[in-house]
Amino acid sequence: MPQFIFAYHGGKMPETEEDQAREMALWEKWFGEMGPAVVIPGNPVGKSKTVSASGVEDDGGANPLAGFTVIDVPDMDAAIAMAKGCPSVTDGSGSIEVAPIIEM
Repeated sequence: MPQFIFAYHGGKMPETEEDQAREMALWEKWFGEMGPAVVIPGNPVGKSKTVSASGVEDDGGANPLAGFTVIDVPDMDAAIAMAKGCPSVTDGSGSIEVAPIIEM
């Protein structure tokens, strides 16, 4: 079955411990709904640097990566359907790039 990567952008940082617990519960619920399709849960990532032929940008570029997940589903439509349930997507604070992982 094909694998797809979710590249997370944006999102919000919870300000209180109560907000953190509520946000974590939403993410756990979403991951639970995806079930065994999640092959690499991934993690959030820290501040990135963008390296190109013209140099290094310290700000991570125009749309810096916030985290990633790898899923195993039959096709792009199934991956997109799962991505739509992400808490950062449903609350409007972030977005997900969905891309197939090409086996070499």
